[in-house]
Amino acid sequence: MSQGSQTVNVNDLDVAQLADVRKQLEDELNHLTNSFAQLKQAQAKFKACMENVREVKPENADKTILVPLTNSLYVPGKLSDLDHVIVDIGTGYYVEKTRPQALKHYSEKVQYIHANLETLEDTITKKRDNMAYLTNLLQQKIQAQAQPKS
Repeated sequence: MSQGSQTVNVNDLDVAQLADVRKQLEDELNHLTNSFAQLKQAQAKFKACMENVREVKPENADKTILVPLTNSLYVPGKLSDLDHVIVDIGTGYYVEKTRPQALKHYSEKVQYIHANLETLEDTITKKRDNMAYLTNLLQQKIQAQAQPKS
């Protein structure tokens, strides 16, 4: 069976076919909603990184900080270089950057994710509209089948 792209008028589908299309649309909507939530989490993480970079400043030079070794294990430490930070650029690669470069890097990430979130939000809205239409149509067809024919 080929997966060719073709347009089907949903009004021509029977109840079982409409239910299948609705299930498929529901699955797509769940996937998109999960993706949206993950992007929001990533955006929040990058914003937190920006705040952390801003805290690396000369007036915090002698303060003791907690350095994470794991998610739940920390050791006390002091900043040795206030001009540079190590940035995780993905897939296990780390790069030394100046604080302004790190802020720019994270700001660009936040902006990129924001643009993707807007696009994804539009797609989710359209899918929800389609879902509402399909649900309404499905209910109408079920009601029409339940009514006795005269």
